[in-house]
Parts: sequence; C-alpha cells; structure tokens
Amino acid sequence: MLLRTPEPWLAAFSFLLHFTWEMLQAPTYAGMAEMPHWDGVILCLEATFGDVGFALTAFWLASVAARSRFWFRAWLAAPISVYMATGLLLTVGFEFYYTEISLRWTYSDLMPRVPPLGTGLSPLIQWLLIPPLALWLTRRQIQAT
Repeated sequence: MLLRTPEPWLAAFSFLLHFTWEMLQAPTYAGMAEMPHWDGVILCLEATFGDVGFALTAFWLASVAARSRFWFRAWLAAPISVYMATGLLLTVGFEFYYTEISLRWTYSDLMPRVPPLGTGLSPLIQWLLIPPLALWLTRRQIQAT
C-alpha cells in the first residue's frame, strides 16, 4: 500500500517543514521583506519544491547505498552519511549557482555566509535540521501504519 512506503511521507513532512523554514528565513534574502506577500509565498513554494526534490534524491541515493528503501529504520551510518552528504552538496551547489552564477537571488545583510563558496548559513542549517527530522517523522509514521 502506498501509505506504507516512505516516499510519500518523507515528501509530505519535508514539504511542511521546509515551507515553514523558507517563510521564516525570507528576510535573509534580498528583496523578500519588501516583496508583495503572495509573490513571496510563491517564491518560497518554489524553493520548497526544490527542497523536497533534494530530500527525495538524497533518500533514493541512500536507499541504493543501503540496498533498501527502509534503511532509515535502523539509522545505519553509511546510508545516513549518503543522505546528509547528498543534501549538503546539493544545497551548496544550488545556492552557489543561484547566488553567484544565475543571480536568481541574493542574500541580505542578515545572512551570515560560510566560506569558501559563501553559502548562506541558514540553508546549511536548514539541511542539517529539517531532513533528519522529516526522516524521523517518516519512520514514526511508517511504524504506526
């Protein structure tokens, strides 16, 4: 049954948590505080869909490493490392691309930047906190069904 598979739950929990984070961190991006409300909501929704894509990509790569889509039940070091590293690499890569190459967005003065690529601290903390929490919630939900 679909509700006993991890991906729908991971996507749902990731969406809810990442959207909340995106809205809360909006002032750390230039122009977001002055942007019309619904334009900001749409921009945060777009970013959230990307975050969910990162989470699912990281999950599937960890599943390949573990040879199981239910690797998160045991919290094994190898798949957790793949999951976290994939998300961090995607975060750093996309933040660099969007802030330095395509200039789709820029950081406001409120965003601390982490060398050497100047990635914003908030997106890094976002990946360190939200995906493990979404995975933990997924684990609890799968066990309950």
